[in-house]
Amino acid sequence: MQSIAAYVVAAIAEITGCFAFWAWLRSGKSVLWIIPGIASLILFAWILTRVDAGFAGRAYAAYGGIYIAASVFWLWAVERVTPDRWDLTGMAICLIGAGVILFAPR
Repeated sequence: MQSIAAYVVAAIAEITGCFAFWAWLRSGKSVLWIIPGIASLILFAWILTRVDAGFAGRAYAAYGGIYIAASVFWLWAVERVTPDRWDLTGMAICLIGAGVILFAPR
């Protein structure tokens, strides 16, 4: 469960950092938005290295499903766009894949 919490926090940090660049480059916000964006992306990278996984590739692969779910949540909570059935279906498929990677007996 600790790894899942780390993945969720990492996803929030990554999405926040990327959104800061999006706001600057695509939404006309101040260039100063990149300062918290860079800090957030550094936090993301640091948190992801704290995940209890024996291999970086496996940690990143499992993280992908969590990131997709967090992105769909961001779409709804921050951008105020209701995810459609295809967003939710794709998210579910990715979470199932992440679960297989995370919880498979090894």
